[in-house]
Amino acid sequence: MAAVQTANSPGFEAVWALVKEVAENQKETSRQMKETDLQMKEYNKRFGEFTKRFGEVVEYMIAPGLREKFIELGYNFPKANQNTNVADYKNNIHFEIDVMLENGDKALLVEIKTKLTTEHINGHIERLEKMRKYADLHGDKRSFLGAVAGVITTANVKDYALKRGFFVIEPAGETFLITPPNNKPKEW
Repeated sequence: MAAVQTANSPGFEAVWALVKEVAENQKETSRQMKETDLQMKEYNKRFGEFTKRFGEVVEYMIAPGLREKFIELGYNFPKANQNTNVADYKNNIHFEIDVMLENGDKALLVEIKTKLTTEHINGHIERLEKMRKYADLHGDKRSFLGAVAGVITTANVKDYALKRGFFVIEPAGETFLITPPNNKPKEW
């Protein structure tokens, strides 16, 4: 015959103590996980701020000399703007341009990244398509060219950009070089 344990028996007290200990351990683990989560959120926020700042440094290194470098390639853009935002709420067109060089006939939209990827290039194609749509809606008949810049640009990413009609901007010592697209630059 099996023994029946009651709340007053010694085995029950031991099990109850163990349950209480496990519950306390779970509370402590939960507290530590919440603390770790807060620390990770703070780390991610600070790391995001750092990478954004580094990206801004890259923009400020490249932007000032762009007009002169494009003059060497036969393009005169007397007007240059950094961080241009387009927000056409009526037509639901929204985008940002890192650097935009302009003259009466053409505008060059430049996307600047620390490490350039094919995803960035595809995103810039979408940005140029939005720019074309926005310009058409507002009677702007200029053609739009694209350029991408990266402190780190692999050979296959550079080739990808050139084949899509982009100028590729890369650091070269204390300055930078611009490689024109393989054929005529794509115009949007």
